[in-house]
Amino acid sequence: MDLKNRPIWLLPLIAAAVSLIAVFAVLALRDSGGAQTAPGGVRTSGEATIGGPFELVAHTGETVTEADFLGRPMLIYFGFTYCPDICPMSLQIMGSALERMDAEDAAVFQPILISVDPERDTPESLADYVQSPAFPEGLIGLTGTVEQVRAAADAYRVYYVKVEDQDTVADYLVDHSSIIYLMDANGRFVEVFTHGTDPAIIAARLERFIEEGGARS
Repeated sequence: MDLKNRPIWLLPLIAAAVSLIAVFAVLALRDSGGAQTAPGGVRTSGEATIGGPFELVAHTGETVTEADFLGRPMLIYFGFTYCPDICPMSLQIMGSALERMDAEDAAVFQPILISVDPERDTPESLADYVQSPAFPEGLIGLTGTVEQVRAAADAYRVYYVKVEDQDTVADYLVDHSSIIYLMDANGRFVEVFTHGTDPAIIAARLERFIEEGGARS
């Protein structure tokens, strides 16, 4: 299909399909040793090659690396501020899941948005975006150079590609996988939640993650 000429209404469907492909890629990247599936999430035994070193710029203007987030489990979503529906919906789902939890437990997690549109998503624009009351409290926005963002996306096996579209006010959109990553306090991959997972299911899984001791470094 011609990416430049496809109808705009196809983008959410394509993003959802990409998300499912990315989930299967996560499974394929795991070592063998049996499988466990948690409701709403994807989890298997073994070590996943998901995550790793990155250097990006926070919405506060500070340069940060993965080391700055050690000690707290992270909920990471790759998206962009010009995203018309998929990204804000996913961030709202993340926020809703955390709101359903005990406040002390919810505060354990650091929610993060990593932009896949570094050309437009400056620290300043991210600073405004992450303040939305519909998004998780304390959401941190990260961006950087094109090369820095690509390196971070590659580390998390995130797919994204620019799609020119003259029918939108944004001039172009970005097709991308829509997945929430749960990383433990040591920055190790735990599991993913697919786009549209019920917030109640995510909340229950996060509570169980804490009970299992996964929030401790």
